[in-house]
Amino acid sequence: MKISYNWLKQFLKTDWPAEKTGELLTDLGLEIEGIDTFQSVKGGLEGIVVGEVLTCEQHPNADRLKVTTVDIGLDKPLPIVCGAPNVAAGQKVPVATVGTTLYTESGEPWKIKKGKIRGEESHGMICAEDELGLGTSHDGILVLDKTEKTGTPVSEIFEIENDQVFEIGLTPNRADAMSHYGTARDLKAGLLQKEINTELITPSVSAFHVERRSLKIGIEVEDYDLAPRYCGLTITGIKVEDSPVWLQNRLKSIGLTPKNNVVDITNYVLHELGQPLHAFDAAKISGNKVVVKTLPSGTKFTTLDEVERELHKEDLMICDAEKPMCIAGVFGGIHSGVTESTTSIFLESAYFNPVSIRKTAKRHGLNTDASFRFERGIDPNITDYALKRAALMILDIAGGEIASDLMDHYPKKIKDFEVRLSFENAAKLIGENIPKETIKSILTSLDIKVNNVTEAGLGLTVPAYRNDVQREADVIEEILRVYGYNNIRTTEKLNASISNTSRFEDYKLQNIIGNQLASQGFFEIMTNSLTTPKHTELSQQLSSEDSITMLNPLSNDLSVMRQSLLFSGLESVSHNINRKRDNLKLYEFGKIYRNKGGKREEQKRLSLFITGNKNAERWNTPIQKSSFFLLKGIVSATLQRLGLTQLTTSPVENDIYSEGIMLSLGKTKLVEFGIVNKKITKHFGVSQEVLFADFNWDNVIDLIQHHNIKFKDIPKYPEVRRDFALLIDDKVTFEQLDSIAMQTEKKLLKDVDLFDVYQGKNLPKGKKSYAVSFTLQDENKTLTDKQIDKIMKKLQANFEKQLGAELR
Repeated sequence: MKISYNWLKQFLKTDWPAEKTGELLTDLGLEIEGIDTFQSVKGGLEGIVVGEVLTCEQHPNADRLKVTTVDIGLDKPLPIVCGAPNVAAGQKVPVATVGTTLYTESGEPWKIKKGKIRGEESHGMICAEDELGLGTSHDGILVLDKTEKTGTPVSEIFEIENDQVFEIGLTPNRADAMSHYGTARDLKAGLLQKEINTELITPSVSAFHVERRSLKIGIEVEDYDLAPRYCGLTITGIKVEDSPVWLQNRLKSIGLTPKNNVVDITNYVLHELGQPLHAFDAAKISGNKVVVKTLPSGTKFTTLDEVERELHKEDLMICDAEKPMCIAGVFGGIHSGVTESTTSIFLESAYFNPVSIRKTAKRHGLNTDASFRFERGIDPNITDYALKRAALMILDIAGGEIASDLMDHYPKKIKDFEVRLSFENAAKLIGENIPKETIKSILTSLDIKVNNVTEAGLGLTVPAYRNDVQREADVIEEILRVYGYNNIRTTEKLNASISNTSRFEDYKLQNIIGNQLASQGFFEIMTNSLTTPKHTELSQQLSSEDSITMLNPLSNDLSVMRQSLLFSGLESVSHNINRKRDNLKLYEFGKIYRNKGGKREEQKRLSLFITGNKNAERWNTPIQKSSFFLLKGIVSATLQRLGLTQLTTSPVENDIYSEGIMLSLGKTKLVEFGIVNKKITKHFGVSQEVLFADFNWDNVIDLIQHHNIKFKDIPKYPEVRRDFALLIDDKVTFEQLDSIAMQTEKKLLKDVDLFDVYQGKNLPKGKKSYAVSFTLQDENKTLTDKQIDKIMKKLQANFEKQLGAELR
């Protein structure tokens, strides 16, 4: 939000520099993000002086140029070549001296230099009004009044306004500060704490009166829940034209483009007092009636930006007897606005339901100065005051007369908030006892009325426009921000308590696994929980019926809660690959959300993504692509770190993975992982293979809490390794071998490992060769060859019997 310092000073007389005022506003909670300089004429006409044309002769080498000598108050007149048709001796003209910076229409700077034009010296430039930024005409040079003194800076002749503009990072709760008056009110409270007591000047509306009741336009409000207060009046005999320079400068300083005097006044009052207004051309209001109501869904309406919009049944509209004229509190219609031919207007000032305005603005993708204020909550008690203020300005600037009574539809007054403040609670929250008189002074300066005072606290009435101050804690925050956070002393003693927390706390386990993954080369990502409903079309595992839809989505692409971490993760993968980061290892702890049987479910997940090469390019290391088995190893290491072993493996059969398996412990599913289907990766513009693991983190946490860790001595006796080269069918898996081996020898067999796989020449069709190692160990004695041979024969016999295996 932009606040003009010159404008602010109309409410509060202060001689503080802008930087000092900005610091105080930041301390008050209105954070100043920057201070910009505004000049009504860019460059401020610096270097432009009044000159007198002494001589004017035809250029000897150019038909359209003149050679002049110009007196600008120096010892010698300046030779200046000029191409303007109206230049003549005896004129007083604006002269840009050598070194002066002028600006093009697009704002590009360029400097005046000494030079020769067609062989003649030229030491300056006689300027037209568009070259100075004083107008748009380029028909000839700007001729000044002959009484102007030679050498006088031109900036002293014209009204050049120099201003400093604050850029305030306004938080959503501070609706009270969405205007120059509201900012001035806060500034006054802050200055009071600096023992600077200044008056807050309020524009007077005492001159408001009805001239003649010659144009009555009735008002009908159908739903006071959507429009709790609606005011209006008519003005006739106005002349719509450009606004005066001072008004244009005020609007330009805060980044607004002047339109015409009536529209500019409504914008001026909006930024002055925080009350949005709207002016309708009275001649375009059918039936001399304004009706505030909703219309059926599907009704077509064209707004000021010439876009035809389809209305929703909950959109509040300002209509006449026949048609809609304006989306209430959001945007005007193209056919009811003020134009140059307008002579009579209906001026509207209202308080609309903030929730209704926000929903309408979001539905139509509109964000206007009016909706910005209405949806945060404006002051319902200045609606008529702001209307009078605007009406008086229109009479002063555009002429005319007030032609109707001020009609005010306000059946149920919006009440102020009653709050009780305890001095003891204030001291506890603030950490310091602030004097009671100081507290009362701060609250009074913020328009918070002190109703009664006791030893224990205060009874307060908070004005309705402070919808962010409804609790005792809110009042204490107001006291603290005005008193000054920097004025609260820090204690010399620091107290802390040690909390007893479980080692199975979610954040602790996330840190353990996060550190392990980081040591394996992974980077953590955090993606948006909101996503597009189109992602459910990518897999039959997901259903649009299970999606949780947002009531007020920021956009259609962020309108549902995600059902999987896969798609938001693939967006990150695609984003990185498009920026030449092809080798990726990413992980994310996040939540997924689903509607199941009418109930909403929220589950914690851990996702892993691997794509590209396993390792970076090195001269001494061959490049290896990341493989399914790399991911499997990482998944297994993750679960082992948490003490989860003896897992059951089963294939995953769904359209998310082209190949995948699931690990379970008993009947509890822990993780699915595999190679992501190419159809899905292609949707995100990813052509390379992506490996994905999806942990059910809730199940993982639940299991490890019931998992007992057992400690045992390190074995004193050596391990023995024996190998088999087995010829087996293609369909036989290593898991089957491992399972049979462990069932055959449960006590002494400690590990089974597959260290080579061969398929190809010299093998029968449909066969493959597995090289398998077996690690044996007795924890109480050294194994003998006889024992070892017996175990290996049993293994061989079971492999032959159950799998049809042969030793090679």
